[in-house]
Amino acid sequence: MTETTTKRLPKAERRSQLLATAQQIVREEGTDALTLGHLAERAGVSKPITYGHFQTRSGLLIALARELDDRSVEALHEALKRTRQRLPDVARVLGSTYMRCYTSAGPEWLAILAALKGDSEMEAVQQEVLDRYVTIYRNALAPLSDLPQRELQRRCVAIIGAAEALGRDLFRGRIDEAAAASTLASLIVAWLSRSG
Repeated sequence: MTETTTKRLPKAERRSQLLATAQQIVREEGTDALTLGHLAERAGVSKPITYGHFQTRSGLLIALARELDDRSVEALHEALKRTRQRLPDVARVLGSTYMRCYTSAGPEWLAILAALKGDSEMEAVQQEVLDRYVTIYRNALAPLSDLPQRELQRRCVAIIGAAEALGRDLFRGRIDEAAAASTLASLIVAWLSRSG
């Protein structure tokens, strides 16, 4: 244990440190190695500290999934702020940012989701994540489309489904990041063009 890891940190900083360590464990050792006890050991804290933050292994994995998703959403919002409000430009940013986030989250994102398959709380979190992206896409695309809100919502659900499928193919090496991003962007333009 180092002096840095054993010193008392404010709760939010400790939680951030634990989540960063958890992500490192998943990246280096896989999700099977991620337990609250192992996390405590790697982070240089006592087990009660990890239990106090996450209660269960599922709680830890869910917190880690939310942390990764929050970073992706933040990157997406930042990219959208800098984008001209034209459908091809917004579509390009939506496609490239989604795929970049998939790549930067690394294989740990899919490993975390796989580790929590069948966990009802995690299934709710996964749906929450997808709904969050649908809302972001709908809000970004609404000013650029003449579609009624309900139809725009349905198309954004389909677009996010396509984005997830492209992301999985990206992880499997079936498509590269640039091709996945441009495919998603072209789909968005085709489905939301004012003339269409």
